[in-house]
Amino acid sequence: MTTKNPPITKVLKRDGNLVNYDRDRIASAIFKAAASVGGSDREMAEFLAKQVEHALFQTCAPGCTPSVEDIQDMVEATLIKHGHVKTARAYIIYRHERAEARAMRATQRIEATDNIPYKKIYEVLRWNMDHGCETVSGINKIIAGGKYPELVQACEKRYHDEVTAGAVKMIERLPDVRIVIIAGPSSSGKTTTTIKASEKLKEAGQELVAINVDHYFFDLEMHPKDEFGDYDYETPQALDLPLINEHLVKLLNGETIKTPDYDFKTGKRTLNVHEMSLKKNQILLIDSLHGLYEDMTKSIPAKQKFRLYIETLGQVRTDDGVFMRWADNRMLRRMIRDSWHRNLQPLQTLAHWHYVRRSELRNIIPFIGTVDYLVNSAMPFELPILKNRLFKFLPEAMKMYQDDGKRQDAYMRAKRVYEMLNPMTEMADDSAIPPRSLIREFIGGSEYKY
Repeated sequence: MTTKNPPITKVLKRDGNLVNYDRDRIASAIFKAAASVGGSDREMAEFLAKQVEHALFQTCAPGCTPSVEDIQDMVEATLIKHGHVKTARAYIIYRHERAEARAMRATQRIEATDNIPYKKIYEVLRWNMDHGCETVSGINKIIAGGKYPELVQACEKRYHDEVTAGAVKMIERLPDVRIVIIAGPSSSGKTTTTIKASEKLKEAGQELVAINVDHYFFDLEMHPKDEFGDYDYETPQALDLPLINEHLVKLLNGETIKTPDYDFKTGKRTLNVHEMSLKKNQILLIDSLHGLYEDMTKSIPAKQKFRLYIETLGQVRTDDGVFMRWADNRMLRRMIRDSWHRNLQPLQTLAHWHYVRRSELRNIIPFIGTVDYLVNSAMPFELPILKNRLFKFLPEAMKMYQDDGKRQDAYMRAKRVYEMLNPMTEMADDSAIPPRSLIREFIGGSEYKY
């Protein structure tokens, strides 16, 4: 099928940014809608995507740039025209749900402006530009010039300085602060950040004492399941929130409690096992994926809590301007860590990531506006290391999931990360990374005990 009009190269997003046109994204969206109503024909989805593209060529003026809405309108019209009414209905419903979700997030932007983090993002981008690592080609140039160790040192210093500044703010709010909450999405580096903050507090005569929130999981059969039958450990409702609050109040009142014990192998918990109390110079630590979730600490007054949030606020882009997504950065970290810590293959983590991400957007991101301090854990030097360990799995994932209607999220993530890392020089030698680096939390070789 040919057209006199030039091919579409760019698409206008809703936020005004231009991104590369990719017909495969149209095919995946159609295939995902078809799969939700029982379809399983990837070739048909690709055929329909070509019809959408042809219709766009016919309606667009030469050289025009269609918007996301233009393309979605054309998808709906094409599906109906070719008799795929059920798929069209599923696509329309999905589109409406996404619009409602965007509207809900928009109401939170004003509240979160100072924390998520337009100013912080700008600072990160400027730092990257100052160090020549804001693009894939820039990082490649640093490696080619033998300057990789210098980049590692600079990134480590920046991160260390940010964590130290956060700890200083905690100290400044003593003695009011009784609980420190260190929170962030999966694989953002909460554990290493907690250790480093603890080191600084120790210098001030204070000690962070963690309450192990994982012991408050309900028995496994009480957990909800996702559409694949996997138990959901990612939702805060899997935790006994009333018991957590009861114990927090008792601890701050100087009482001794006995926390439960949860056995992840059996999926069972036992009540009243681990005895715990707080001394005069001790601050209670909540190091949890859901530390910002209000119901977890609703029994404690706000002035007694200090909330530190950590996220991979990376600002590294390809030469054509596509930024690596923060969640993709964290997913790669977790793919490595799961392989040696949880005995999961990288593709298993990739396939499960949609569930992790869904929980983050529902239970973590909406509360970022409540935090007291924000730490950026993204390290531009980690990307060549992550590529060396994981890149080989991405083509396999793309091939495995392309024709699976229920795994289109995994397919598109693998494809997106593949295209991001493909032109990057990989690094097998991690000797320049210090033994107390946050990245060691994921790739191994750390002096810290996790």
